[in-house]
Amino acid sequence: MKIMNCKQLGGACDKEFHANSFDEIAEMSKQHGMEMFQKNDEAHLDAMNKMQQLMQKPEAMTEWFEGKRKEFEALPES
Repeated sequence: MKIMNCKQLGGACDKEFHANSFDEIAEMSKQHGMEMFQKNDEAHLDAMNKMQQLMQKPEAMTEWFEGKRKEFEALPES
């Protein structure tokens, strides 16, 4: 099991996600993002806008995503 927080995954808070795979932790982050969007959380909305700008360039988004995957893989097991 590895731990990453919302900020490490491009978000705006220190909420921790615990998962065995990067895909699992990415899904948890996505669900958290949707919850924060529904709550109209300003800090998370700002982070989402930055991610949307990154998504305008598919190669940049792929590079960012793979960097996060490598960051996850390098984390120690908890």
